[in-house]
Amino acid sequence: MSEADARKWDAKYTQRARTIAPPSPFVLELLARLPSAGRCLDVAGGSGRNARPLAVHGLQVTIADASRVGLEIAEREAREAGLRIATVCRDIERDGLPSGRFDVIVQIHFLHRPLFEAYTAALVPGGLLLLEHPTRRNLERHARPPIQWLLEEGELASQLAEHAPGLEVLACREGWGPAGRHAARLLARRPG
Repeated sequence: MSEADARKWDAKYTQRARTIAPPSPFVLELLARLPSAGRCLDVAGGSGRNARPLAVHGLQVTIADASRVGLEIAEREAREAGLRIATVCRDIERDGLPSGRFDVIVQIHFLHRPLFEAYTAALVPGGLLLLEHPTRRNLERHARPPIQWLLEEGELASQLAEHAPGLEVLACREGWGPAGRHAARLLARRPG
């Protein structure tokens, strides 16, 4: 992500400083399948919309994102809710994932295909990966995100099979979600 992109996200978070988007329904749907303790990485988690329910569930959540403003909002909201959420200001596209191993990794509406290769090593044995991202079919109803930031239909499972063959796909589906977006949704596990 370029410095200009980080500034763009900072400006977006500044404009909606008190309007936090609700968590992904996919994350909420899978909470019962996640461990209630352990380390969780929220990749490009911004202002923490998915980190909060994960922390309430019992996970030690770290949000990695390039937007300092988004992370400040996440920290403030967590503090006000009595939650502990760690943040790492990091350009994930340039610098990759933060070091360490995680019991759960969540990547919602962020696409950087080279990350697929890093997920197996970043998960502990038995660790879970949750991914959700819009597909090209989303353009049937929405102009954004633009085509270069969309998955081809069927691409998510094939990317994982090719670049993270150590992960076992537990569930993978594509379709229109509750928010009216067409997305691919995947749950995978590192065996062990």
